[in-house]
Amino acid sequence: MRIFRVLLGVGVATACAVTGLPGVALAETATPTSILVVDAGDQTRFGYGIYSGVFDSRYEEVQTGLGGRDALTMTAHFRAGTVHDWTGVHVTPPEGETWQEGRTYATADGGTAARLSVDASGRTCTGTGQITVRQIARDAETQQLTAFAAAYAFRCNDDSGVIDGELRWKSDLDYQAVSYASPLDFGAVEIGAAPRTRTVTLTSVGTVPVTFGALTVAGPDAATFQVTGNDCTGRTLALGDDCTLQVAAGVTSTAVRTATIFLADDTSHGSRRVRLSISGYHNAVGTYYPRQGRILDTRVDGTAPAPIGPASVLDLQVAGRAGVPAEGVGAVVVNVTVVRPTAGGYLTLYPAGESRPTASSINFAAGWLGSNLVTAKLGAGGRISIYNHTGATHVVVDVVGFYAASDVARGYLDPVGGQVHPVTPVRLFDTRVSGGALAAGETRRGWVDFGPELDTSAHSLIVNITVVAPEKSGFLTAWAGGGDRPGTSTVNYDAGRTVPNLAVVQTLQCHGCGTANVQATFSLYSSQKAHVVVDLVGVFAGTDVPNGLRFTPKSPTRIVDSRYDQGTTDALGANVTRKVTTPAGLVTDATRALAMNVTAVAPTNNTVITVWPADAGLTRPTASNLNPAAGQTVSNAVLTGIGPTDAFHLYNLAGSTHLVADVVGTFELYPYTVGTGEGFRVHASGIRTW
Repeated sequence: MRIFRVLLGVGVATACAVTGLPGVALAETATPTSILVVDAGDQTRFGYGIYSGVFDSRYEEVQTGLGGRDALTMTAHFRAGTVHDWTGVHVTPPEGETWQEGRTYATADGGTAARLSVDASGRTCTGTGQITVRQIARDAETQQLTAFAAAYAFRCNDDSGVIDGELRWKSDLDYQAVSYASPLDFGAVEIGAAPRTRTVTLTSVGTVPVTFGALTVAGPDAATFQVTGNDCTGRTLALGDDCTLQVAAGVTSTAVRTATIFLADDTSHGSRRVRLSISGYHNAVGTYYPRQGRILDTRVDGTAPAPIGPASVLDLQVAGRAGVPAEGVGAVVVNVTVVRPTAGGYLTLYPAGESRPTASSINFAAGWLGSNLVTAKLGAGGRISIYNHTGATHVVVDVVGFYAASDVARGYLDPVGGQVHPVTPVRLFDTRVSGGALAAGETRRGWVDFGPELDTSAHSLIVNITVVAPEKSGFLTAWAGGGDRPGTSTVNYDAGRTVPNLAVVQTLQCHGCGTANVQATFSLYSSQKAHVVVDLVGVFAGTDVPNGLRFTPKSPTRIVDSRYDQGTTDALGANVTRKVTTPAGLVTDATRALAMNVTAVAPTNNTVITVWPADAGLTRPTASNLNPAAGQTVSNAVLTGIGPTDAFHLYNLAGSTHLVADVVGTFELYPYTVGTGEGFRVHASGIRTW
């Protein structure tokens, strides 16, 4: 006979070692033999090192050692794969006594009481329990034991779980035993996913049938586990019969959840115990991963570099390039630069394979040099399409980051990416007020103090960077710093122009920048002398910060065009605020913010456009989203909250201007990190020369 059950939760080395062990054999009619039954079903501290099973001297190397005063040790030796292991039970009657048949003894660790200990693979567990002696035989002359049978139940010190079983040494007494797997580990399960189901099979392997009674689930997290199937309760299992339990469990946090199934039976201990455990992990869907790399420059790409012509479409491969995974990507964040177009017009970026939408991603005048941050949903084959409306223009595309569409991305890039935390727009610094203009070729480092609780949590900053009156045409690059400046651009500008651009900038940590805390920092480089203004509008942080938002990409959808009374009516006059309600088809109850492209169309004066949440009790922020010059048609990416009524404000400072807004995605509250605590709030900020 070979009956052997291995705990599912043993360590990695042990789990590997048991591979290839023989299957469970069934007990035969009881004959005088030595059998050791060990069941460590709900043991925790010691249970990971103990083998539970039925060990029979006819099929296993079961050794018995007799000592003075009826001390008895039974040890089962076996080979688990290439590893030699053993499980043993040692019992000793109370001091000054011998075992008496039919008596139950309480055991203790020390003193004069009976002793019981369990040994497994070189580790000994001492504690308290009881021994019920079933059978005793002695030599008539020496009174030494010649046969022994007992049932035992035992708790290791500092552990509430039970080890129970039977001892049979040269005994023909029948016994009960059940083979099953414990612990039942559900592993790491995606938070919020459908419950995972596991099955426990219990098999009668003793010489006496086992009858099962009521089932209960108990423990600190009993509500996590649901028994969805049970054909054990009320059944009597004869030798070789089995029954099953189905258990389902799901999670809403990363905490490890534990409980124990107690299935009543008519064995000496009165129940079988199955330990349950499950943990959770956050999926990556909608989280942001910063990246940096150029994937298109029509001035140099190809054997015959050429601009994109009028009414032409260029399909651009994004997935699998510049650190963007080949799979599992929903949208890419790119900085798109238009270089000296031959006519005024616009570009539209949209998912490859879809019909071109009525929307624009970047608007420009003839001869213009400028850029815009564009969030583009990926289409067929991980590509985006770039449409140029009129004239011909060179186009440069730099990857800034991407949003995951599935957990495939997490497999590439574990851990999970950042969640968005919009903030009330706040000015971080303005070189016109402090520090002076950046010199041509100069790099400066900016820092933000979010307070000691959050300073190390900010992975990337969402900032509106405005270059003011540069001396010559050039570019500005924003990046984490701490290494060589990347060969990409963030803001491209012409001499004398004031040019804004939304940017997502990865951060590093700085000790000694501004305060005693560790600040989130980033670097700015300008190729030409220019003033720079930086306004913070959001932060990307990990799942340790509550109330984060996750991104859902959309094919570009126009929701405002004041020229055609869409979303609002007529042009916005000077010092006018309009409220726009987001169409119901674009939002859900969980939507908290929009990713948009906002375009000012031929304002009559130099002006400032500001966007912020409506009906949220917020005053208009001092930061700006768009700084168009008179007569200029220009766009900028905007991240804005939408308030409790799914609405936002549009404000125009001077003159009169038409406004257009295209939604490219929404940000939803991720329910599994909702909590209390202070969000991101700027305590101090600054910029310094490095």
